[in-house]
Amino acid sequence: MFRISLDEFEGPLDLLLFFIKRDELDIYNIPVSKITADFISYISEVRILNLEIAAEFIYMASMLMSIKANMLLPRPAEDGSSADEFDPRTELVQRLLEYKRIKEASTALDQLARERETLFARSFFEEFEPEVIDELDEPVNRPTLYHLMQAYKSVLENMPRTMTRSVSDAPVTVEEQTLLILKRLEAEVQVSFTSVLEGITERIILVVTFLAVLEMCKNRRIIVLVKDGHDDFWITQRAGA
Repeated sequence: MFRISLDEFEGPLDLLLFFIKRDELDIYNIPVSKITADFISYISEVRILNLEIAAEFIYMASMLMSIKANMLLPRPAEDGSSADEFDPRTELVQRLLEYKRIKEASTALDQLARERETLFARSFFEEFEPEVIDELDEPVNRPTLYHLMQAYKSVLENMPRTMTRSVSDAPVTVEEQTLLILKRLEAEVQVSFTSVLEGITERIILVVTFLAVLEMCKNRRIIVLVKDGHDDFWITQRAGA
């Protein structure tokens, strides 16, 4: 069975922030039932793809289920205070806010570093990889693994249900789908994930194609970009790959 793991796995708090941003949720009033269902669904999809799941994701899933259970159970008042003042989500909210601040600071520092890379001292020249801009000169974002999983899920939901088969029984291989994508990139600057899958009706081929994309990302052969929405992403070949 084909296995792959990504070094850029950003952790369960990043996944929760992705859900909160995607659904425009109030971070101070998180709907625990919904976000727990989304989190566990994500873990299940990762397992189907045979991706390795870090222990911290399992721990966060158990923490979310514990919070959900505590919110359903009545809690007696202590020291004369009202039972309604207790909110099991408090610790999670504090951790999310702290992580959000750190991530925003990290993004700001990364932007400063990128700007510094465009400056060169007199008489110093070095080849560098140009920033990728789409054909409409619109700003593009580098997605996380969660954006890719969301696009994968969107395509999967629009495919007819077929008999489940393992990756080892698929009619195509990861290597074949890799060559298919690279051949498309020889004729086009960017291709969307959904366009690569045009005409494909077997879910197992979708799985293998997605694995090919992840493998190429890991080997730094392609750059993946996300624009508006989370139901698709764009692939472009990395310079020199």
